[in-house]
Amino acid sequence: MGDTQSITKTKVNTAIKPPNMFKIIYMNDDATTVEFVIESIVAIFNHSRSEAEALTMLVHEEGSAVVAILPYEMAEQKGVEVITLARNNGFPLQIKIERE
Repeated sequence: MGDTQSITKTKVNTAIKPPNMFKIIYMNDDATTVEFVIESIVAIFNHSRSEAEALTMLVHEEGSAVVAILPYEMAEQKGVEVITLARNNGFPLQIKIERE
């Protein structure tokens, strides 16, 4: 009597779906200074000074601007950093996080 061996092949799905991306949107207000907005964009999102100035002008002129697009967990963390920095400096800056 011979031994019968079964070989099972498992197909592994290696397709990795990219994460959903989320926009971090700065909202305009009448109390947060332009300089603070610029500095926060540079410090938290690593934009250059000129990019931060352009984004700040969009916030000021259009009422809001997307400053970054990141996976949810990163967007949420950066949002907390922005709000914490703003409150620690006495500013009411608000942000929104929206799915792209």
